[in-house]
Amino acid sequence: EVLLRMHSVGICGSDVHYWQHGRIGDFVVKDPMVLGHEASGTVVKVGSGVTHLKPGDRVAIEPGVPREMDEFCKSGRYNLSPTIFFCATPPDDGNLCRYYKHSASYCYKLPDNVTFEEGALIEPLSVGIHACKRAGVTLGSKVFVSGSGPIGLVNVIVAKMMGAAAVVVTDLSASRLQKAKEVGADFTIQVKNETPQEVASKVESVLGCMPEITVECTGVQACIQAGIYATRSGGTLVLVGLGPEMVTVPIVNAAVREVDIRGIFRYCNTWPVAISLLASKRINVKPLVTHRFPLEKALEAFETTKRGEGVKVMLKCDPTDQNP
Repeated sequence: EVLLRMHSVGICGSDVHYWQHGRIGDFVVKDPMVLGHEASGTVVKVGSGVTHLKPGDRVAIEPGVPREMDEFCKSGRYNLSPTIFFCATPPDDGNLCRYYKHSASYCYKLPDNVTFEEGALIEPLSVGIHACKRAGVTLGSKVFVSGSGPIGLVNVIVAKMMGAAAVVVTDLSASRLQKAKEVGADFTIQVKNETPQEVASKVESVLGCMPEITVECTGVQACIQAGIYATRSGGTLVLVGLGPEMVTVPIVNAAVREVDIRGIFRYCNTWPVAISLLASKRINVKPLVTHRFPLEKALEAFETTKRGEGVKVMLKCDPTDQNP
């Protein structure tokens, strides 16, 4: 294990949800819990067996750590291990604090040209990497991203990076769609009160064809329905956003058109990839951060996120650090 002095911690929708509602599905907050799981910091101390890190190293933290080597870990899909420890998922504490202890193998050294803030953004970015890999985005793909919050945006960034020829994004909010354009979306559609079929046909008309891949980032029933209708026959729909447990969807439409529906659960094996992309400047995640607060103003930061202002709100945990 390593002890870290925390630096940057992003606020996620799930953090806000636990704070407001005390539960997400089967994960229920029963005791006081530290939030935060999008984080970076500096190594202060290392355990006796740790060789790849030393005090002073700047690291990005992968928040999900399996507690034992089971068949999921052996097959490389450790995110599916039922033994996983995950920051800020009850009963596990997160890392929105000054000092934090974490498994050394899940702390990744940041190159000098990657900032702490970018290091903290690797967590949401990882959701995009994992989703686009599961979706099979490749050279020339036409992609529909449903929802333009932070996770919709990272999927736009990663899909473009992986060779997508055209990406169309839908959202209710014009300002969020503007952000999608900024990070590389080719087309945006502001949804008002169209039916799922109408949304699907708008997607087809702006792309000039039905997308082979849809990445659904809202979890809203109507959006999942639109995702099925929009996806080309033989294509893939990846469900990233999580909403109610039971959702009514046109499953027969998907079945007879051989639309593959895939789920994702967080990510695995994404930190090294993300660090390489950031270090080589192949992707730019800096526009995602719109607000910054010191740890003392955490409540204000959470209120800002809850109101849906900006995109990513970042907390600074180290009072000695003067960097922006």
